[in-house]
Amino acid sequence: MKRDTKTAIGLNRRQFLHRVGMSAGLLVTQNITQTLAATTSNQSKNAQLTKDDLPMSLMNENSSSQPLSQSSHVQANCIVPSIETRLFASSNAGSNNARNELALARLECAGFKVANPTIVSRQYLRFAGTDGQRASDLQNIATGAIAAPKLLLGVRGGYGAMRLLPMIDWQTLGRVMKERGTILAGFSDVTAIQCALLAKGGMSSLAAPMLYSEFGKTKPDELSCKQFVEALSNPNLSIEVKSAELTSKQLPIILATGDTKTIIGKIWGGNLSVVSALAGSDYLPRIEGGIVFLEDVGEQPYRIERMLYDLYLAGVFKGQQAVVFGALSGTGEDSYDARYDVATVVRQLHKLTGLPIYNGMGFGHIERKQSFPLGARCQISVNTQGSYTLKFADYPTIKGDSINVQGLLQA
Repeated sequence: MKRDTKTAIGLNRRQFLHRVGMSAGLLVTQNITQTLAATTSNQSKNAQLTKDDLPMSLMNENSSSQPLSQSSHVQANCIVPSIETRLFASSNAGSNNARNELALARLECAGFKVANPTIVSRQYLRFAGTDGQRASDLQNIATGAIAAPKLLLGVRGGYGAMRLLPMIDWQTLGRVMKERGTILAGFSDVTAIQCALLAKGGMSSLAAPMLYSEFGKTKPDELSCKQFVEALSNPNLSIEVKSAELTSKQLPIILATGDTKTIIGKIWGGNLSVVSALAGSDYLPRIEGGIVFLEDVGEQPYRIERMLYDLYLAGVFKGQQAVVFGALSGTGEDSYDARYDVATVVRQLHKLTGLPIYNGMGFGHIERKQSFPLGARCQISVNTQGSYTLKFADYPTIKGDSINVQGLLQA
């Protein structure tokens, strides 16, 4: 895959993702009952690769985790699904039906009772339905036409969520979700939904893998599934970060002037491309004393810096306490000067803002994701060995004994 990454140098994001898609290989070939094997030959024609489901071969280049065991091949007993779950499809269509069915079967096996599985087959142009259909996945909950579930799980990312923002009553949706303790989970393009929900509805969400992009894989990542369940069920989630590698090998784990101290604030953000596109709108959260989280994929360093400048010039970093970078994967080298890299960009942001910057958070467009709440209280403390720990509080959870994580790993 290193050869493919090098050839991507100098490509724009669309060209980069297309190039990766041409070399990605198989994404899914079978389900729990082995009925999906016949779909393999059509995979490459039907799959529309987007930021939320880059192939493992690229993701592994940016993962500092050790290889996991092969226990995900072990067949586990399913449990009776009891967690009220609805899907929302705000962005791209999940074009591989076999992959959708596999993901739905795994969710059911793990204890999630999905009330609207048929939305995975919707499609209008590149989107998972018309704007009205996609907005209704959330607006019907705001109006009370549909009861709020315990979990609202995104189908996939790509593009399209931004088109829906004016069509949803976020204030009412946030209130209804708070009353029910509803958890909205997703990432990538779903960042637009999560930012709007926090900005206008005052409601947290979960940065987490999604139906099509993770649970429909031939082999879902074991750590990602376990961390997904951990973040759903643990009201006192804690994540330790020991390396800056996922952001850049050339960066220290903490970039700060002077001694770092414990920081407590509300963490918010998500995919940098989406967050920067919301700058200047009412849908971007304005959190006083906040902690900004950012990640992205397939963007050259200069494009990352340009988006960070979008936020800086819009005053977004004013009043914030820190910036946390997750994975900045698939960035390649600058075609003008290889010295102009991600580390240079992050250091420039530190110089501009004066904010401490914490690197290497294990979330983004990578194979192994550590799910965590956005819009929740976050404490960042530095450990004696040089690592840092994020501790989260004040977000809704689900009882852990109602979830069977092995169901998400069924072959």
